[in-house]
Amino acid sequence: MARDYYGILGVAKNAPDQEIKRAYRRLARELHPDVNPSEDAQHRFSEVTTAYEVLSDPQKRKIVDLGGDPLENGAAAGGGGGDPFGGFGGLGDIMDAFFGAATGGGRGRGPRSRVQPGSDALIRIGLTLEECATGVDKEITVDTAILCDLCQGAGTSEGATVKTCDTCGGQGEIQSVQRSFLGQVVTARPCPVCRGFGEVITDPCQQCGGDGRVRSRRDVVAKIPPGVGDGMRIRLSGQGEVGPGGGPAGDLYVEVDEAPHDVFVREGHDLHCNFRIPMTSAALGATVPLETLIDGEQEIDIEPGTQPNTELVLPGKGMPRLRSSGRVDGRGDLHVHIDVVVPSKLDDEQSELLRELARRRGEEAPTLSGNGHKHGGGLFSKLRAKSR
Repeated sequence: MARDYYGILGVAKNAPDQEIKRAYRRLARELHPDVNPSEDAQHRFSEVTTAYEVLSDPQKRKIVDLGGDPLENGAAAGGGGGDPFGGFGGLGDIMDAFFGAATGGGRGRGPRSRVQPGSDALIRIGLTLEECATGVDKEITVDTAILCDLCQGAGTSEGATVKTCDTCGGQGEIQSVQRSFLGQVVTARPCPVCRGFGEVITDPCQQCGGDGRVRSRRDVVAKIPPGVGDGMRIRLSGQGEVGPGGGPAGDLYVEVDEAPHDVFVREGHDLHCNFRIPMTSAALGATVPLETLIDGEQEIDIEPGTQPNTELVLPGKGMPRLRSSGRVDGRGDLHVHIDVVVPSKLDDEQSELLRELARRRGEEAPTLSGNGHKHGGGLFSKLRAKSR
């Protein structure tokens, strides 16, 4: 079923072009995202803009008046009138469209709308590992295009109107006929006077120069969810540049630049850290406090006889797992790598205590360890066997 473009703008089907334009400007002022940021208003603004683009195009409006929808597949036939050429005016139009496509031209496309969608924008922000882990509301300043508050996107001075271009007669393009071995080829190019709009603003807005938007700096709050990582992008819908003619704004993408941490190293959803303990704690065992990234101080148990480079895993103490849907689903693990510290300076009493311990354990002199074989199966034994 074809959409009611007239009903969307609130005008009658026989409304003149100027009335349609006034209705669009009135609704755009009420629904523009810079004025009304609600999601419903943004949806209505998109509908109103689409309706205006259709009804301001003479050919598309003709399709609507015939009961069709120019934005739906197959609707160009205009209500099933039995056109054997599928919506073209005849065989000549088909040939013109073919050669126009081949030469960059085309016939009958009509003027293009001044109202165009805005461009997306990208900005990078630096975040600490703590901010990536817990999420943060980050206020950022963007230099972007916003709606001109003087003309509200119309591009004209107050009370001024636009007039039909005298050069192209409102078609937005200039056609030329060239002869080729296949016959006459019709090509078209945008009108250099009106730039393809079909209209000329005789008295442009002094603030925006007729563009309907101006450059400005504004503050935007980006809600960073927990679990983001370096290089990830967060999309802020409708926070990009306002389009020409006050068209709908694009999106703003915020790219995360994660700073290195002094203690923790991130590996996906897991965190790694080195934890130094004295050799006495490694030998006797101990319960020691560890300051984690998110959960504060946690106690970890060092088993008696813990060796250097032992790895302890604290499940669920790593980074949040951020899904593509934007929700957090669990957390990674925290890997604690034990670094046993051997004292480098001992007083006489401490040295004597260690010597006594060594005597009692039979460790007065270091020995080479074998590889587990009983009969001289170590590395040196194998080397000696090769030399025989």
